[in-house]
Amino acid sequence: MEQSDITSLIPIVITLIISLTTRNVVVGLFAGVLSGVAMLNGLFTTLDPFETFGVMVKSYISPQLTDSYNAGVIVLLVFIGGFVALMEKSGGGLAFAEKVTLWVKSKFQAQTSAWLGGIIIFFSDLGTPLIVGPVFRPLFDKLKISRQKLAFIIDSTSSPVAILIPFIGWGVYIMGLIQKEFTALNVTDITDWDAFLGAIPYQFYAILAIAIVPLVALKKLDFGPMAKVEAIASKGELHASSDISKEIFTHKNAKASFVWVPLLVMGAVLVFMLAPLGFPFEKVSGSVFRSALSTAYFFAAFTLIILMAMNKVRSLSDGISVYMKGMGNMMQVAIILILAWTLSSVGKELGAAAYIAEQAQNGFPYWLVPAVSFLLAAIISFATGSSWGTFAIMMHLVIPTAIAIDAPLFACIGAVLSGGLFGDHCSPISETTILSSTGAGCDQFEHFKTQLPYALLNGGIALVSFLIAGIFDNPLIFILALIAQVTLVVTLAKLTPENMFNKSKLVTN
Repeated sequence: MEQSDITSLIPIVITLIISLTTRNVVVGLFAGVLSGVAMLNGLFTTLDPFETFGVMVKSYISPQLTDSYNAGVIVLLVFIGGFVALMEKSGGGLAFAEKVTLWVKSKFQAQTSAWLGGIIIFFSDLGTPLIVGPVFRPLFDKLKISRQKLAFIIDSTSSPVAILIPFIGWGVYIMGLIQKEFTALNVTDITDWDAFLGAIPYQFYAILAIAIVPLVALKKLDFGPMAKVEAIASKGELHASSDISKEIFTHKNAKASFVWVPLLVMGAVLVFMLAPLGFPFEKVSGSVFRSALSTAYFFAAFTLIILMAMNKVRSLSDGISVYMKGMGNMMQVAIILILAWTLSSVGKELGAAAYIAEQAQNGFPYWLVPAVSFLLAAIISFATGSSWGTFAIMMHLVIPTAIAIDAPLFACIGAVLSGGLFGDHCSPISETTILSSTGAGCDQFEHFKTQLPYALLNGGIALVSFLIAGIFDNPLIFILALIAQVTLVVTLAKLTPENMFNKSKLVTN
């Protein structure tokens, strides 16, 4: 029985407070679910932790595991985890990236090559820094480009690229959160796939983060602390710190084909299974699509295991061990998803979605929902250093609100994703910040400090774009965002003291 009053928000508030306090989203979600179960079953009065925990597992968590949609998502994530681990431990990524560097002769070519390398290795946001970084580090040093610039480039092409692709771990995870809310709200005219694709043009921050790299590289438009470290690096003074050579798997027999052949197999399997059903021109059920993806990832992994064995990089048993370990590494992601699904179900029973919608209808302007969602997601992500955890918390709040007051749904979903990514980029404790600085071989705080002005610039443009999207709801707004980015970057670069000093020297000479 739903109770549409403010007490229905208690589990969400507990989740937020504990997540921000402990900087651990799993702990926060668990506490939120536990408190909600206690409220629903009157267990706060008995103060019996054993009964509360037992009811939570039996009546709330277990049903999430037996749901066919949820089970399909978790199975797919496990297959993705195994494949990504094989890619990272095959040495193929390093061999592939080294091929790219053969034609690089200038600073612009080096920066755009690292940028393209990050885009091409889209299947692993965490693997990108540890593959692209070590390959391009010697080249950046040779061409007198700062390690901080390399860290910025690989950070701008890891999560921002991964969040735009529906058939890897990011997309599958996000669609799982979206579908849970659609099911709870009885939304049948839009699928999770439709919503994810529809939100892509509204992922303003991800688009801007990717676009700023070639813009800065082409015209040497550095500003803020980055301009200063680039000036120092141009004199041959490099600030290097970490050495991650032991963390990167290399092998003399590893080949670039370890990357493109498995991906080719994956694409061929998808075409073979889905093309007869009319995909992508006709709608395919989510269960069929997830089944095809799981199959494609499995055969891609099988291909890579065989390639490694044939080239004597890893034995069959060793390759299988890496694959199984990669599957196990997805356990934390699965836990976050299960707890997020459970919190959504508990919140629905308490009437949280109904209460939020009721309050929103009482005067909150629909056009503000995207901008407010972006800001809230950014704050949570910044404080916790977890964009995925932020998505789990925010989708439960934003989708019901958007549907209740007829706010632009795709823009609202894009705002949650953009805000989570923006906060993650600004956070010195986020995993991508740490890995990007590690991969580039520069100090973590130096990377945070030099990237922050670019992130704030893109975040500011994204915020204004969401205000506009709330009113006009046009997917082409991202073009205006890109124009604003070019204008502001050029202006800020001209105002940078280092650039002004260099120009004055040219005039004097």
